[in-house]
Amino acid sequence: MGNCAGRALSARPEGAVTIGPEHAVSISIMTPAKTVCFRLAQWLLLLLLVGGCADRNVRGTLPTLQPSPDFTELGSDTAPNQWWTAFADSQLDFHVGNGLSNNYSLQAASSRVQAARAVTRREASDFWPDIDGILGISTNGGPGENSETYSLGLDASYQVDLWGEIESRVEAQRLRANATCQDYHAVALGLSAEITSVWFSLIEAHAQAELLVEQIKTNRTGAELQEERFGLGFVRSADVLRQRQLLESTLEQAVVIESQIKLLEHQLAVLLGEMPQSASYDPGTSFPEMPPLPLTGLPSELLLRRPDIQRNYYALLAADRDLASAISQQFPRLNLSASLQNLSENPEDLLKDWFVSLGGQLIAPLFDGGQRKAEVDRSAAVKAQLFQEYAQSVLVAFREVEDALVEEEFQLQRIERLEKQAKLAGQASNQLREQYLIGDAQYLDVLNAITGQQRLQRNLLSAQLELRLIRVSLYLALAGNIDPNYDVNGFNELGLQPSTVSIASDELQPVSEAQPINATNLETVEMPEFASEVPEIPDSPNIPDTTKPEKSLLDRLRGTTNDE
Repeated sequence: MGNCAGRALSARPEGAVTIGPEHAVSISIMTPAKTVCFRLAQWLLLLLLVGGCADRNVRGTLPTLQPSPDFTELGSDTAPNQWWTAFADSQLDFHVGNGLSNNYSLQAASSRVQAARAVTRREASDFWPDIDGILGISTNGGPGENSETYSLGLDASYQVDLWGEIESRVEAQRLRANATCQDYHAVALGLSAEITSVWFSLIEAHAQAELLVEQIKTNRTGAELQEERFGLGFVRSADVLRQRQLLESTLEQAVVIESQIKLLEHQLAVLLGEMPQSASYDPGTSFPEMPPLPLTGLPSELLLRRPDIQRNYYALLAADRDLASAISQQFPRLNLSASLQNLSENPEDLLKDWFVSLGGQLIAPLFDGGQRKAEVDRSAAVKAQLFQEYAQSVLVAFREVEDALVEEEFQLQRIERLEKQAKLAGQASNQLREQYLIGDAQYLDVLNAITGQQRLQRNLLSAQLELRLIRVSLYLALAGNIDPNYDVNGFNELGLQPSTVSIASDELQPVSEAQPINATNLETVEMPEFASEVPEIPDSPNIPDTTKPEKSLLDRLRGTTNDE
């Protein structure tokens, strides 16, 4: 797996004071002045005495979670990194790829990663000394002639990291950059899931609209027939009014579905980074086939895959480094300074005589009103808080997988029951129509049977949508980082052309080889784009045949067929 945090610039600059495990000190600035050498020797002795008291091992150990049992269902099919491709829907693949390229929320998450990397580099700059150039001129006026003074030189300052305070700050920010990168992948996963859910909802809405067209046609034919029979004195006016009410109810359902289609198109357009005013999509009316149940794996593997859990893990490690930095700030700090300067009244003499100045300060906190101790307590509390949040996110992740497995199992049973109900409703509707024609049933019973059958047909479509949304939630609960490098060759036969979208290119380092979680680096993303033509999807509705072939309602009620 790649990595998601900026490289910690741990190298010390040449010419600066460095302290190693043996507390050896070296200063590479050379000067012939004996007094300067004597001063340096004094600093060496002081640093050896102070450095011997340093204890930089403040990391401690992080608490661990109890091992968890296996999931109730293990599955058999290994889901791809681009999990939505398991549905084998070419238009869905295109829209998800388009969303990953153009969605503004995802681009904002990418910018947050770059900002976090920049902060890491900014913090790491404290490993190096600050060197400033000086060029000045001043004019002195008064009695007599005016005089001018010119100055030229360099000024340097450096804070010796005696207790690892700078190193802890850099490490904390590098871990936060890791967490920010994992948050980017979590946003990408959420975006892919939302696009897929909206796409399936559009398919269901179009299928509902097509089904309602057939139901409106049937109900309108029944209304015309009842009006005709009422004119002949065969039925009561109440039967005509009930049939008209059923027709209007179906028309009202069609209006709701048309509104839902428009809203879903607007939602999908925004997810894809497009204008909703001109959004129009043709997803067809057939759901893609359900892929096999994905392999859930071990719960411990889930902790290594899910970016939201890794994000919380890195945030916890960063809080641990913040605590180490807060503890180090209670100790004395050593600041070194040096300057090389020339003062002259004539610009021609600026480069002749140089003055060298070396100095150092050992600053120890004596009294701060408990400020540093309070910061240590705060950092420790934040670390404990983040661990509890990390543990809670692990439990939530396990629950999401278990919920999706249970919901899919029972949803399949529900669909089976709905199919049987729809079949029985069709049979009951046919028999009641025949009984009504011979006067053995009331028309209210026929209307109730028709209404129940049509409602079950619509519920069956909704149940098919819910089944696929449950599978989306299962993929999302199991998914890891999305590999941005698509297999473009696999899309060539569909007319896809690759387009390069640069997200970030800085080479980043993992937290540690010994740590179980490594973040993924943001690299150049190969996103697919459709050519001008999109493969057509069949328009047949995914509705089971719940009744045997039957004659039209109009022919049955008129009694004009040969076998009546």
